[in-house]
Amino acid sequence: MQSPPDDAWEAWSPEELFARLGGADTDWYIVGGWALDLWHGEQTRSHEDLEFSVLASQAQRYRSVLSDLEFFAARDGKLDHLPRVEPLPEDVWQLWGADIGAGRWRVDMMVDRGSPDVWVYKRDPSFTLPRTEAIRETAGGIRYQAPHIVLLFKAKHAREKDYWDFRNALPRLESSEKSSLRRWLEVLRPGHAWIQELRPA
Repeated sequence: MQSPPDDAWEAWSPEELFARLGGADTDWYIVGGWALDLWHGEQTRSHEDLEFSVLASQAQRYRSVLSDLEFFAARDGKLDHLPRVEPLPEDVWQLWGADIGAGRWRVDMMVDRGSPDVWVYKRDPSFTLPRTEAIRETAGGIRYQAPHIVLLFKAKHAREKDYWDFRNALPRLESSEKSSLRRWLEVLRPGHAWIQELRPA
């Protein structure tokens, strides 16, 4: 099956995804830039995609709930169609969901290989947190990744939008969140430019 072009994004909003998945269960959660905006309580910038995460054990079920989409495994810079009947391969951490009829990408599904109680950082499985600390929820019931964890992921690439997200979030982060993010970066990304900005004044 032919996938849409890589840049053919017309992503759903978190609210649209919630309308499709909220009734099924609420163990999925928004990640990336949209997670920060859910934390802010407003959209602070444009978003080209919509990233959300599901437990690996639940990935097949969510693919079935989103049966109007075809999913493609994103790995090694390539997109390969993954028929719904095929189980999720162990080396796949990301699936793009395509609306084939419209020729547009709608969602970017991340695979969370933690447990129902423990969140695991995919880039270093030794780094874990209780899921109750890693995931938060809006008043409307949309779950999202805690802001300091989102920023940890963003620190890897530190693109222009990531720097903007960091500086926009910095004044609102609790001191404990700043301290945790600084400590994580010191261990996982020593020398990162954000470490100094996270130090107490």
